[in-house]
Amino acid sequence: MREKWGTQDVAIMSALQHDASLSTGALAERLNSSQSPIWRRINRLEEDGVVQRRVALLDRAALGMEIVVFATVNLTQTGRKNLLAFENEVEAYPEVVECYTMAGIWDYVLKIICKDVRHYEDFIRNTLLSGDLVREMHSHIAVTEIKNTTELPLSTQLK
Repeated sequence: MREKWGTQDVAIMSALQHDASLSTGALAERLNSSQSPIWRRINRLEEDGVVQRRVALLDRAALGMEIVVFATVNLTQTGRKNLLAFENEVEAYPEVVECYTMAGIWDYVLKIICKDVRHYEDFIRNTLLSGDLVREMHSHIAVTEIKNTTELPLSTQLK
């Protein structure tokens, strides 16, 4: 993968982050270019793994998914076997939309989305904590969403 990105590459990535449904023609028009070079650049970004996939972003509130919880987790033991077992389990739970290993006092932080508090409680009691991998877990329920974006800060990072 390339280390340096040209201005045109950054402009294409920014436009696609904002609206991945743009055609190469629309992108070319927006970027004052012709369609073929734009298509080649997008194709290279996909081949390099920079553009992983194009998706539709859904409105969770419109779908009745009211609760966002950030859960901090410590495992009973942090050996390789337990870490892999927990990570494999978490990947199977659709409620867990993000999972990160952490430096510091927590082993993991999870972002969990549920339709309501009862669904969250059921998920925690009967799914996440049903085995013997988790020693300690703390729930941090989000109250107000201030910012939620999938767009990476390209203009400030790729100079």
